[in-house]
Amino acid sequence: MTMMDSNTPHACDLAVIGAGPAGMAAAVTASKAGLSVVVLDEGEAPGGQIYRDIERTTPRRSAVLGEDYVAGGALAKALREADLTYLPRSTVWNISTERLIDFSRDGGSSQLQANYILVATGAVERPCPIPGWTKTGVTTVGALQILLKSAGIVEESAVLAGSGPLLWLVAKQMVDAGAPPVAVVETTPAGRMQAALPHLFGALKGHRYLSKGLKLLRAVKAAGVPVYSAATDLEVTGETAATGLRFTSKGKQHLVSANHIALHQGVVPNQQVTRMLRCEHRWDASQACFRPVTDARGLTSFENVYTAGDGAGIMGAVSAALQGRLAALDIATKLGKSAPERADRLEAALARDGAVRPFLEALYAPATAFVLPADGVTVCRCEEITAGAIREAVDLGAPGPNQVKSFLRTGMGPCQGRVCGLVVASIINERRKTQMDETGYFRIRPPLKPLQLSELANFKPLEKLEP
Repeated sequence: MTMMDSNTPHACDLAVIGAGPAGMAAAVTASKAGLSVVVLDEGEAPGGQIYRDIERTTPRRSAVLGEDYVAGGALAKALREADLTYLPRSTVWNISTERLIDFSRDGGSSQLQANYILVATGAVERPCPIPGWTKTGVTTVGALQILLKSAGIVEESAVLAGSGPLLWLVAKQMVDAGAPPVAVVETTPAGRMQAALPHLFGALKGHRYLSKGLKLLRAVKAAGVPVYSAATDLEVTGETAATGLRFTSKGKQHLVSANHIALHQGVVPNQQVTRMLRCEHRWDASQACFRPVTDARGLTSFENVYTAGDGAGIMGAVSAALQGRLAALDIATKLGKSAPERADRLEAALARDGAVRPFLEALYAPATAFVLPADGVTVCRCEEITAGAIREAVDLGAPGPNQVKSFLRTGMGPCQGRVCGLVVASIINERRKTQMDETGYFRIRPPLKPLQLSELANFKPLEKLEP
């Protein structure tokens, strides 16, 4: 693998944005097929969120994080050994219609010309707007896991609240690390298991995931962690900093004291790059999110731009790597290269691994309170806009997210709608009684992330490297 600083001119067959499982697998496969590949990665090292810091893991941390995490080491090793260019600490902030990529790295900015682009930017956690969620000490469950993976630190006084597999995985990891959560407050509504049962037979093809989930749940309960089910009316207590979580479970109100409240309602595709490129997106009711429209190999509606992994729809790390390899094979074929592996075998493996998804999606769909919060709840944290203010803007004539943005500045803060976008769209959709595809989403414009003027001033154009 070649390490290249931002002074080196370069153009390539394939630019991969993101070095999680999809990006790493795609880059390695494309390299084996003989393509010139550049990987642009925001991280300090390959792995993405799911395999964060995988190259520096210790036996102790591996035991805590589990075998699924350790499996990412093989992907990272393959990336390091491949004949490609890996650019860590690189933030993509614009892509032109000619696939000219602007990115920042180490205090400067550069350009990269790509024939094909694979967007492998993964997922973000679904927003969890509840009363008090903006107080100090409130994070996502994923943030606790990032702290554990990157620094080996475990929050010692934390309540985990929400729904989905990650909730139980992190609870188990905290137990194994010697700092179990104060409580697990599960918000999966009563009756969801019955709704998911029609998908159970198909999910048995992915029995490994079902078995793993049951083991996680049993281990957390066996460790003596209090578990509250079908919780509603969640509220973070405290003046400015969290002191606990108040909620109702099985008809009784509870107050669990803790210094840290970690919320989770599943993950959704990170659609910022594909939205900026004006790729076609559609609402996926089963996953309760927007996702880019692609063909079977990940090709979007934008010429020569592919997407793979959770950014194309939530499927998990194993499926993400398979999708990345399939996309790379398709690109290699279009460039006249020989495929290094059989696509039909990858497709069969992808079907098997994804068999459990309909069951999980039916079981863990977010409760209405998180999708349509009460009027007094802050939705846009950057601009401190409440759900009630959004509803009022709709009543005044704002038909969609971009018009509400003009009224209220929702989605104009540093996160550019990453946190509030789905909730804003859902509130508008419910208020107007229309369809989510009609309601739409924020129009994403460059720069994708905050950019310092000094980075622009330190611009160094890249020219084509010799093969």
